[in-house]
Amino acid sequence: MATTLDVHVRMCNQEIVIFDLEVKAFIQELEQMAKEQDKESEKQALLQEVENHKKQLLSNQTAWRKANLACKIAIDNLEKAELLQGGDMRQRKTTKETLAQTSSNITESLMGISRMMSQQVRQSEEAMHILANSSRTILDANEEFKSMSGTIQLGRKLITKYNRRELTDKLLIFLALALFLATVLYILKKRLFPFL
Repeated sequence: MATTLDVHVRMCNQEIVIFDLEVKAFIQELEQMAKEQDKESEKQALLQEVENHKKQLLSNQTAWRKANLACKIAIDNLEKAELLQGGDMRQRKTTKETLAQTSSNITESLMGISRMMSQQVRQSEEAMHILANSSRTILDANEEFKSMSGTIQLGRKLITKYNRRELTDKLLIFLALALFLATVLYILKKRLFPFL
């Protein structure tokens, strides 16, 4: 029975270590994404969330260490008590039952910590998905802005060209009007004052 519990405890420890590594990786990734944000408000919000996750991770690690230490102390105390009690069979049975109960309690505690870390991993994943979606939206808006910027520049060029053409048209109209008036004056001069 003790070996079955030992195996279960080892499996819980391995799960906790795996979750711990995943949480650390997600936190680092979230922190990197926060540093890459252009908007200062989004950057600060994400960095605050990173800090919250780091605090929760530290709290989980502390709880895990305390549970582990409590387990070791309980096992040591039980072994000492068993050694001091001698060979009483009834006492040994009680000690084994107590040891099994303590191991079960510790296993439950480790499972609770494992669940907390799993929840932390899910929260980090959700935060990363939200961040990825907002980054995608920002990139789309940036592409649209670039497209609009190109359209605006083309419009500016066309307006500048139109203004130049309008100036040229005004100059040509003025010259044509001056030529027309000169022609009218010449004709009038020839008709009214033929001797000049």
